[in-house]
This record gives sequence, C-alpha cells and structure tokens, in this order.
Amino acid sequence: MTTPARHKWTFPARFRAGAYGWRASTLASQRLREAVSEIKKAAKTDPVLGAEGAIRLMEKLWPAVGHVDTSSGALGNAVRRRLDALIPIIVDAPADDRTRGKWLARLWLAIEEDGVDYLSPVADRWGEICGSKTAASRWADELCSSLRACWSDPRPGNYFRGTTACLSCLLAAGRHQELLGLLELPRRASWYDRRYGVQALPAMGKRAEAIQYAEASRGLNQPDADIDRACEEILISSGMHEEAYGRYGLCAPTSGSYLAHFRALAKRYPMKDRGEILSDLMATTPGEEGKWFATAKDLKLYDLALELANRSPCDPKTLTRAARDNLTAHPEFAMGVALAALQWLSLGWGYEVTNVDVLEAYDHAMEAAARLGVTDDTERKIQSLVEGQTSVAAHLLRDWVARRSSAKNL
Repeated sequence: MTTPARHKWTFPARFRAGAYGWRASTLASQRLREAVSEIKKAAKTDPVLGAEGAIRLMEKLWPAVGHVDTSSGALGNAVRRRLDALIPIIVDAPADDRTRGKWLARLWLAIEEDGVDYLSPVADRWGEICGSKTAASRWADELCSSLRACWSDPRPGNYFRGTTACLSCLLAAGRHQELLGLLELPRRASWYDRRYGVQALPAMGKRAEAIQYAEASRGLNQPDADIDRACEEILISSGMHEEAYGRYGLCAPTSGSYLAHFRALAKRYPMKDRGEILSDLMATTPGEEGKWFATAKDLKLYDLALELANRSPCDPKTLTRAARDNLTAHPEFAMGVALAALQWLSLGWGYEVTNVDVLEAYDHAMEAAARLGVTDDTERKIQSLVEGQTSVAAHLLRDWVARRSSAKNL
C-alpha cells in the first residue's frame, strides 16, 4: 500500500491559505473539481491514500477560499457537490482505528475553523465517517451534553455547531430511542435535525411511524421536496411502490430540469410504463405542459412533443435545437417545432433572445420546409404568426421574410 506521506499531491499548492480573492469563485470551483478528480484517481488504487487526500483538501478548503464572494451561491453549490463525492471515499476506506481516529480529529478541527460551514455535509455524515458503532457512540457521548444544553436553554438564538454530527453519531451507533428523545427538546422542529429521527424509526421496525414523523416536520421554511423524497424511500423499501409513486413520486420538480426529474422517476419505478409516467407528470403541471416537451422528444413521442410545444409556452431555444437535430431524420417534426419557436419568440417569450436566435429558428423552419417541398406555404405560416405582433422578434421576422420575398422576385 502506498504511504500517504510519500505521495506527491498536486492540489495542495492550489489551496494554500488566501489563494483565492473576492472574484475568484469560478476559478476556485474549477480547481476544486480538478482536486477531486486527482483524489478519486488515487483512491482507485489506494483507498486509504484517497481518503487521506480528501481529508487534506477539506482541511485546506476554508483557508483557501475564505475571501471569495459567496453571494451567488455558485461556490457553495460546487463545494457541496465535491464533498458528496469525497465523503464516501473516507467512509469506505479500510483504515485501522488509530488512523481513522486521527482523521476524525483533523476533520473536527477543520469543521470548527470553517467560517461559513462549507464542511456541514461532513458533519451531517459524521456517524458514518466514524467507521464503527463504537467510535460513533464515543463521539455521541462527547457531543450529546453540549447539544442537550443548547436545546434545553429557553433563551433564543442558541446554536451548537456539532448538532448534526451528534445526531448522526447516535443514529450510526444504534442509539435510536435516545436520538428520538433528544429531538423532542427543540421548541421549533427542523427537518434538517428530524431527518435523523426519520431514519431511526425504520431501523426500529416502525416504518409507518417514520412517515408520520416526516409529515409532521412540514412547515414554514421546511424543504417539502426533501420530506417527500424521504417518505418515498421508506415506502419503496417497504415494497409499496404504487403508494410511493402516487403520494410522493409525482411531486413537481423543484430543482433541475423537467427531463431530469422524469428520468429519475423512471429509474426509481422501472415497472411503470414511461409514457404513463410522462402523462401523470403532465397532469401535475396544468397550463405548463410545454415544459415536458424535451421529455416527450427524448421518448421519441414526436407527435406529443409537437402538441406540447404549441399548447403552452416552451423555451424557444430548446425548440430551435430540437429542429436542428431532427432536420434529416424527422423534417416534419423539425419544421413544426421551428414554427413553434418562432411563434413563442414573436409573442415575446425567451430568455436573453438575440437576432441570431430568431434567424436560426427561421432558417431551420425553411430548411425543413425545403426538404418537404412546402417552402411557400411555410413562409405564409410565418407571416401569419407575426402579423399584428409588436415584439422585436416579430419585427425582425417581418423584415426578414419581406427581404427574402423581394430577392425571390428579382
């Protein structure tokens, strides 16, 4: 096995203290991605070395990026994604108790010195990182008294940095009843704490109670999507797929694309027909069916996709790309979605639309029309689309069509 101390890492030089200034969010995110790639590569051949590298990066993170402007949230999101990749490397590393004990001491010091809680995902999974029930129970003993005192204090504003670490350790140590009792202390329930109770109850054989406990966690500023996902996982693990699908699986996406939401749902429910899943999802967003255009296209349901593109507003750039990609294989579909793109552009839809976007949709419509032999008819359709419209895109299209007509008559 390679000795970690002898390995020459590249990333530490790029994460020295104060390495990144106020406007270096993009650069820091890039360097972080490169560092994680280096660590993952090392972990493939030597898991302990990979874990050592992950811990070293976590130690250097706050000193290196502490001066970066985080108001956009971009760096914070990048850090969370990279930590999600690094934490399993530490958890799975076959380290002995002494080595893991040193890792935990180093990581805890890094957490305590972290100025904006970049390392909160590490604390959230502290029980797993401990590597054994014995170590997790020992850490729980160290943290429980502070957390109990914090939550028992009637004065508002108390905060204990080790809250989730303590709860995670109680869960990992199998001290479920003690965990649930501790969670009864806060005056205001928070999902980010109660989620550990939701995990503890199924481990005690109380799956129905776990769902009730999760549902009781809803409220102002609580993440309903996370609660839905936790309840869904409990039902799926109980073999109750239909109930999980109907109650929680079809909730509208709150982040990411509609296509990504569909793919994730189809993956969780492989027994369901994909067309049926799409139909059920469309029913959850009445008046916004156009947002499912990319999903229908991905399923090669071209007639449905074209219907959705015309039924409600759809991103014109998405439609234009679909027209471009289907000019050869499906020219009729390409022409239809290009015309839909022009329709929504002329009505003022689209984000940061430029003249190039308008003319690109027009060119794709005309190229598809030429392949189908309906050029003149398509030009008349475009003229009717923009007639009476006052948007910049409509003015541009009218001028462009008029110029093409004049050129043809010369």
